[in-house]
Formats: sequence, structure tokens, C-alpha cells
Amino acid sequence: MLNDKELAEKLEASPAERVTEEYMNGRIARKEFVKSGTSTTCLIHLDNGFIVSGFSACAKPENYRQDIGEKISYDNAYRQLWGFFGFLLVENGTLVK
Repeated sequence: MLNDKELAEKLEASPAERVTEEYMNGRIARKEFVKSGTSTTCLIHLDNGFIVSGFSACAKPENYRQDIGEKISYDNAYRQLWGFFGFLLVENGTLVK
């Protein structure tokens, strides 16, 4: 099994265009967080108006921390971007606008 360093090296050596964190980050226009009770929702607004949402919830109110809720809900939303941008790359043959 590859470790993180080996994986990064192999991905960097890939000859074809691919989705990267840098590309996705460049398409994020803004992030919005909404707290409701012990749950947090993150809305990632892309530069084309598309919005992706992620969610986190805490079972016990005394354990809720907004910074943790924001991190988990953001990560949940961000993971979804890989599929959307992967689809765009396959559909259009490129990620360039």
C-alpha cells in the first residue's frame, strides 16, 4: 500500500490533466456556516453560483464546539467537490473555463 508521500509523487507524475485541490480551491467564492442547535451546515459557494453543502452533528450539547462543527461540515462538503469536478473534466475533456 502506498504511503502519502508515494501517492503524491505518483499523482504528480500523472501525464493527463486531473482535478487538484489547488484548482478546486480557486473555484471557491466563499464559505458559509449555519449553526442550528448542535449541528453545523457548511455551504461552499463556487464561482459559477453552484452551492455544495456539508453537515455535522453532535449528539451531546455539552460536547458541541463550533470550530469542530465547522471543520467537519466543511470537509464533508469539500469531499463532494471531487466528484463534481471529476465529472466536469470527463464531460468537457478539460477543466479550463
